[in-house]
Amino acid sequence: MNKNILYIGIAVVVGLLAGYFIFGSSGNDSMADKDSPNRSDIHDHSGETAEEMWTCSMHPQIMRSEPGDCPICGMELIPVESGGEGMAMNEIKMTKNAMALANIQTTVVGSSTPEADGMIWLSGKITENKDEAATQPAHFDGRVENLFVKSLGEKVSMGQRVATVYSPSLVAAQQELITAYRIKESQPQLYTAVRNKFKNWRIHGEVLDNIERTGKVLEQFPIYSHVSGVVTDITVSEGAHIMDGAPIFKVSNLNSVWAEFDAYENQIAELKKGQRIKIVSNAYPNAAFDATVSFIDPVLNTQTRTVTIRALLNNKEGIFKPGMFVTGKIESKSEDSSKQLNIPASAVLWTGERSLVYLKTNPNEPIFEMREVTLGARNGDTFVVASGLQDGDEIVTNGTFTVDAAAQLQGKKSMMNPGSDEDDKTMSEMRMELSKNTQDVFKKSVPSYLDMKDAFVDGDSKKVSRFAKATLEKIEAVPETELGKMEKSHFSKIKKRLAAIAENDAIENQRDNFVVLNENMVPIVMNIDDMDPKVFIQKCPMANNNRGAFWISADEEIRNPYYGVQMMTCGSIIDSVDHPN
Repeated sequence: MNKNILYIGIAVVVGLLAGYFIFGSSGNDSMADKDSPNRSDIHDHSGETAEEMWTCSMHPQIMRSEPGDCPICGMELIPVESGGEGMAMNEIKMTKNAMALANIQTTVVGSSTPEADGMIWLSGKITENKDEAATQPAHFDGRVENLFVKSLGEKVSMGQRVATVYSPSLVAAQQELITAYRIKESQPQLYTAVRNKFKNWRIHGEVLDNIERTGKVLEQFPIYSHVSGVVTDITVSEGAHIMDGAPIFKVSNLNSVWAEFDAYENQIAELKKGQRIKIVSNAYPNAAFDATVSFIDPVLNTQTRTVTIRALLNNKEGIFKPGMFVTGKIESKSEDSSKQLNIPASAVLWTGERSLVYLKTNPNEPIFEMREVTLGARNGDTFVVASGLQDGDEIVTNGTFTVDAAAQLQGKKSMMNPGSDEDDKTMSEMRMELSKNTQDVFKKSVPSYLDMKDAFVDGDSKKVSRFAKATLEKIEAVPETELGKMEKSHFSKIKKRLAAIAENDAIENQRDNFVVLNENMVPIVMNIDDMDPKVFIQKCPMANNNRGAFWISADEEIRNPYYGVQMMTCGSIIDSVDHPN
């Protein structure tokens, strides 16, 4: 009995303890619910933090937290693809799967490419030497009874019998010859005249002697070749009728051949007659043949925008066959050709007058942005870059069309969407949510920015670096906790470009970064409520490879920071920001 009571007591104690840990803890959590979320609530709220953003396919800088219409064009907003945080306005990000499926490859731009050796590379092929070509024509009308030259490439020697022909005019002429031969003693001039008629038909003397001796008319007259070479074309067949002067076949002497190359329009200035050219054939990749440019076509092919250049090659050993592909290398006359930037031809997209590449803007992420470039001469499979890229830039060299298609689908700048026509309007109408504190902190960076802009005007790279660093220090004080997703993207890009300008001492490279800096700086300035003193938004249409570039100025007078003294007054005022009255 006592044991049962003991067991019941122990069970009661255990039950009370279990109830305390289970329900007591739950009760505490319930109390805590009034001030803090439980685990499930925390999960749900984190999902709200990563809420979906909406953008316009035509104006991707527009970002909204809920669906609606674009404030610029009125089009319905579309969801933003995930993984785009911190990207600039026209950057796109691709997934690793998409990169792998499209086999997208990138290359770092530089002058140390395999073909950047100060040489002009030309593609061409071996052709027959037309100066050594000849035609075997028919010298009388008739019908081909037998043709002994039947295949291309066959060798023909002078004096070789090539065909037999039936000709009614030759039959009648033979009768005249037999008659004239019989009265030769009394009518020598008539005999000579008839005999000469056969000479005009290129009939051999032995054939005529045989006709005179036998007095028999030949029904089929033999034709003997008076040219030598390799047959390149046969224009008749057995049973065909021929006419006086029409070709029977053509031959070419392949003891010498031509190497003909296509030179692009922008390479013409580098070429001249008499230049040495080194030729390599796919058939003999380990052998190089020296030749001299003997001809440059004076007429440009308007379809391919190329001119033909030619070199004569000795071919007595028969190693070159017409139709062979060859590559020619000519030493460039440009003094700085070895210092020029070169990119693979596969990296370039052409659209009318524009040449485009895709730049990888983040070394650790597959983030890309379209870049317009100006190309120079083509050297084999590479192009010289005149402007638009810097040494060390990483560009897409395989799968460029796939990247461009992704940009088009995301409404970013692409081959079909330059995105420059409404840049001015877009900047002025872009709306950002900036707290008063953020605006006050940002305004402290404007004086340093204006000093940097003036240093750009003067072309003083050291001052540019110094003021860029000072501007960056002010910008870094902007509290990120007060910024939305779009605002964070712009401030992140501003910091990155200011740092690049501060760390660089080449004025042209600084100006390239200044272009992107202003693309992100100007929209923020346009959203400042209380800008005092007044500032002006100015634009040079010729900067940034004729795409235009902005800057902020405290003066109405145009003083161009992109060209300085070269084009000081190039530009115009497109907007202004001041203290509201």
